Amino acid sequence: MNNTRGLFAEFLVHRALNSRQPRVEWASHDVETDDGLRVEVKAAAYLQAWEQRTPSHIRFSGLRARTWSPDRGYAEAKTYNADVYVFAVQAAREHDAYDPLDTSQWEFYALPRPAIAALNTDSVSLTTVHTAAGPPVTFADLGERIRSVDPSAAGPAL
Repeated sequence: MNNTRGLFAEFLVHRALNSRQPRVEWASHDVETDDGLRVEVKAAAYLQAWEQRTPSHIRFSGLRARTWSPDRGYAEAKTYNADVYVFAVQAAREHDAYDPLDTSQWEFYALPRPAIAALNTDSVSLTTVHTAAGPPVTFADLGERIRSVDPSAAGPAL
């Protein structure tokens, strides 16, 4: 179902990162690792639950959001609130083959917050994500890709 796709994609990211941190409903990001890496997960698919003449054009929205706290409520300004953004695409193109639980049907892209902020937008097309992130990775390589784009990770010594 379309409305559970995002939650399942978040679950896949949790698994890829071996995160034991629970999902916090009103957090400013979707996944947090045990060492504090904050990840926002955006999910989409070519196929929808309803009949289609052609596959959907993929676009990811909600890149900027207002943070919320119990003390202050919602922040006035929308901001980019995660360290890494993961774009998950359920890539099946035929309803007969569609199996959201088959991780081989998923493609993943990961971008660091600075790359997302440089786009200066609330939504982005899959084409733009692909241009910025390069080719997709499989579920098996997702955790490593997320860690490799973490802007807070120490780079190689010069």
